[in-house]
This record gives sequence, C-alpha cells and structure tokens, in this order.
Amino acid sequence: MVKYLLVISLCFGYNVNAQKTVPRIPDSLKSADFDYLFDCIEKQDIDSAKREIFLKAFLDKARSEKNWEELSNAYKNYVHYAPAAQKLIYADSMVMAAKKSNDNSIIGSAYLSRGVAYYGQKRLRKAMDSYLIADQYISKTDDGYLIHKTKYQIAQIKFYLGYYHEAISLFNQCTEYFKDNDDRAYLNSLHSLGACYKMVGNHGMSTEINRLGIAEGIRRGNLDMQHYFVQSEGINQCLIHNYESALHKLQSSLSGIRSNSDFSNEMVSNFYIGKCFWGLNEKEKAMSYFKKVDLGFSQHAYMRPDLRQAYEYMISYYRDRKMIEAQLHYVERLLAVDKKLHITYTYLQGKIRKEYETQDLLREQQILRHSVDSQKNNDRISISVICILFLLILLGIIWFFKSRSESRKKYEELLQKIEIETRAKSEKTDELDFAISSDVEQAVLQSLKKFEVGRKFLEKGLNLTKLAGHFNTNTKYLSVIIARHRNQNFSQYINSLKIDYIAKRIRNEKTLQNYTHDALALEAGFSTTRRFVKAFVSCTGITPKYFIEELRKDENLP
Repeated sequence: MVKYLLVISLCFGYNVNAQKTVPRIPDSLKSADFDYLFDCIEKQDIDSAKREIFLKAFLDKARSEKNWEELSNAYKNYVHYAPAAQKLIYADSMVMAAKKSNDNSIIGSAYLSRGVAYYGQKRLRKAMDSYLIADQYISKTDDGYLIHKTKYQIAQIKFYLGYYHEAISLFNQCTEYFKDNDDRAYLNSLHSLGACYKMVGNHGMSTEINRLGIAEGIRRGNLDMQHYFVQSEGINQCLIHNYESALHKLQSSLSGIRSNSDFSNEMVSNFYIGKCFWGLNEKEKAMSYFKKVDLGFSQHAYMRPDLRQAYEYMISYYRDRKMIEAQLHYVERLLAVDKKLHITYTYLQGKIRKEYETQDLLREQQILRHSVDSQKNNDRISISVICILFLLILLGIIWFFKSRSESRKKYEELLQKIEIETRAKSEKTDELDFAISSDVEQAVLQSLKKFEVGRKFLEKGLNLTKLAGHFNTNTKYLSVIIARHRNQNFSQYINSLKIDYIAKRIRNEKTLQNYTHDALALEAGFSTTRRFVKAFVSCTGITPKYFIEELRKDENLP
C-alpha cells in the first residue's frame, strides 16, 4: 500500500512541477528602470501571472547590475506576494542580498521584513530574533521610519508575551511618530495601543482610543482598520460584561476580518463571541464558538493566553453533563495548549490564571482515561490503530517530498551561483580592456553638460538606453563616462540631479515649503513618493521634512 501511494504521489508531483514554467521577460522590460517595474508590481488591477513577469524582471535587472539594495528589494517584493510556504525562503535571500550592500539601513530593513514574515506565521520567537538583529543595524542610522517600525514590531511581540506596560510605552512612541508620516502605520499603532489598555484593565482609555481610531480612519480616507477597531471595542465591552453590545460589535466586524484571511483575529472574535453567549447563559451557542477556537488551534498551531479559557469552559460544560469522553478530550486539548504556551510564552506561564493547574489536569486525565478505556470495545481500538497507521504513512510521504524539494532547491541555487560568478568574471575582463576615444568622450561630456543645464533629467520614463539615443552614442560608452566623470552609476547620477534641483527650489521658493511629499516628488520628476524620499535621504543624509523645518527655523531667526 505504501509503495503504491509513493508511486502515485511521485507521478503527480512530477506533472505539477513540469507545468511550472519560468515567465519570459519581454524585451521592452529589460531596459525599464526600477521605479517603473515597482509601480507595475504594485498595481491592483493585474493578475498574478502578469505580476510574476514584473517581479522576475525586477529581480533579473538587480542581479545583472549587482545592485544589492535593489536585489534585496526584489526579494522583498516576492516576500509580499509569494504563497505563505515560500515567504521565508525569499526572506532569507533578501537578508543575504542586503548584507552584501554593507549599508545599515538596507540590512536592518531586510531583517525587519524577515521578522514580519515570521510574525505573519505566528512564529514569535523567530520573529523576535529577527527584530532584535534589525534593531542593532537600524539603531546606527537616523532613519526615523525604520526605527519606529522596529519599535512597533517589538511592541507586538511584547504584547503577546504579556509585557503590556512596556508595549504601551512603545506604541505611544509609534503613534506620535506615524501620526504625521504614515496613515496605516498610525492606525495600526492606535489599534494595538487600545488593545494594551484593554488588557491592563483601563477599559475607558481603550474605548477612547477605539473611537479615535475609527474617526481618524474616516478623516484620512483609510478604512482598512475599521473592522479591527470595532472588534477591539467589542472585546472591551465583553470584559466589562456588556454582553449584548459586545455581541453586536464582534459579529458585525467578523466578516471583514475573515475577508482578510486573518485567522488569528478570527479565533479571537470566536472566543469572545462565545464568552458573551456564556455570560448570557446561552451555553450551547457559546460551545459552537469555543469549538471554532479549537479548530483554529488545530489548523494553525496558534494560541494566545486569553483564548485558553475556551477549553476551561468546554471542560466545565461536559463535566456538568457527565459526558466523560468529551471532557477527557478537551482536558487533553488543554494540556496541548498549555504545552504550546509554555514553549512560546515563557514569561506568562507563571502568570496565567488557570482553573486547572497542570498537575490537577494530569491526575484528572488518568482518572478519566481509565473510565473511558473500560467502556471502549475492540472495534474502536482497531479504528484508532488504523488511523494512526494512516497518519504515519502520510507523514512519511510528506517527509519524502519535502526532502526531495529541498535537495533540488540547493542544486538549482548552486548552478545559479556558478553562472553568476562566471558572468561576473567575464564582465570584469571586458571592463578592464575597454577604452573610449578622446573625441567621443568629449562629445558625450558636452552633451551631459547641456542635458544638466537644460534640466532634461526631469523627463518622465528616462533610462540609460533612451539617454544614449539622445546623445547619439551607446549605453556602454555613456555608462562608463558617467562613472569616470561623475563617480556615480546612472541611477545615482539622475537621482542626484533631481534632488539638487528640488532642494534649490525648496530653498528659494517658499511656496514649495508648503507642498506635500507627493507634490514635491512630482516636481522633482520621481514616479513615487517612496523613491523621492529615499533618494533625498541618500543624497543629502536628511529627510525632506527635516530640510523644510530647518529652512523655516533659519528664516525666523532675527
């Protein structure tokens, strides 16, 4: 039976892999710049197949140029859009590429993103390890956004570990910073802050923050967090025994949470809905929701200390009805939950209030097991043995294919590494032997001067190929001349011209000091605000906001 299952599975796996093809990159995308490719990746109205082409084009361009920052960004794009099973693989590649840049911001950002990927799968210990490494790098920079993003993620871990007061301090810093810099991050920080106050018993403050979050979301035109603020207030009302109000809020927010495939918050809603029904003495309804919490634990191996109480309710329910077998089942499930919490939440283990201490649960387990065993017949024992054998066979098949897949992946990575190193050696040899006549070089330099004076660098869609065409030369000559005489690659050269231009205008034209970052990005010829801010910091060492603030201070001096 095992042999037949293995053969069938192998054939199926081969056919599936044979159908996976590497997307072909159109020639038109090979000369596109990173900004354009990133904008295409971020479009909401394209299907996954088209997005895969842009993802691959971005990755290939970064590899061919050995641009470690953009290569790290390429893998970060994959982390965002890849299936859950592949996210951590791309996250590791992202960190490896970032390390080659020797830039603290890039490395720190990569570790931070890897931590977020772990956190998304609720692997909290791994997430915390990555966050702490990220903090070591980011703390050496003056990048306020990354610094506070790290604080936010560490505060999330502290919240789940029960360090609520420490989490409150960090979330307060995040709300203050993100309030004027990032709408979604600000709303996320507010939501988490309200959750912390709720857990320390400050229900009035929690309600106030939830109301503020809803109002701010409407005012800023960002409604992504509305369901979560309503859910948070529902939990808050449940904890102060306003069960009817709590039920309305929790049930009305549940569909929005499900639409986000947010299994952890769906489990939280199910628990507190059950708790409300229990408080209203509608225990049968409560049990259906508590069982959904147990189903979530089975499917995702995720558990939080407050959700543990669902098992205590279920044990109490079946004990009162003398349903010994069901009672035993949930006693054993509670032991599994306690084991999970002990491993993941070491700090909380001694502080979780339990109706059943571990030793009491073990003693009760032995008594109930003896009672159930005496009632079981041979048929039920046979069924249990068959189920166990089937599970072992299934685990063996899974292990076999997992080992095979990992070996294949390592093989392909080795081939890729050899190919890249060979190509690098070839390109390096070509570069050393490369020479340009003096007349050609002077002609290109004159064209560059006219290009700079005429501010042609503000032209949209400008790339190396297009500019070489304007100068009646080829991309190789132009790239080498820019490197020799401007000490920059093409992207750095264009960005520095744009930043110098907009910085002078901001200084000389006071009206520009009132522009938003979005408007300034357009004035400087950048396709996205993110690229503009990043280029500004890279060229000047400060953010546009700080530059404008300092200009205003200087103008107000006597």
